[in-house]
Amino acid sequence: MAKFLIVEARFYDHLNDMLVEGARAALKAAGHKVDVLTVPGALEIPGAISLAEASGEYEGYVAIGVVIRGETYHFEIVAGESARGIMALTMDGIAIGNGILTVENEAQAIVRADPKQKDKGGEAAKAALALLALKEKFGA
Repeated sequence: MAKFLIVEARFYDHLNDMLVEGARAALKAAGHKVDVLTVPGALEIPGAISLAEASGEYEGYVAIGVVIRGETYHFEIVAGESARGIMALTMDGIAIGNGILTVENEAQAIVRADPKQKDKGGEAAKAALALLALKEKFGA
């Protein structure tokens, strides 16, 4: 049994609730312990994961958040930089599933977040589980 940390950028409560529900269910179904940490926004997720990893308390992570395109360039920065930060940590050997939705509108987010539809939170948790298994296989 491993211990996972779901790091959520809680901006859209109703969407995050669905994503966290899906991630938590997938991790618990696989027999693992789960904690949830909330950060202000998606840009803070990689930093929070890095800090948590330094504690040695967790074996894997699930990044959860929703970024909806607005009228400014800010969407591209948040979407790209949060993904880049997560990828950099993953390349350093940290098992992270990226469940940060980057969508055009709320309707797209609902379909992707809902565990009864696309269940992107659950999929992100399963990605974290797969990366942890690879980490263990290669002795990293």
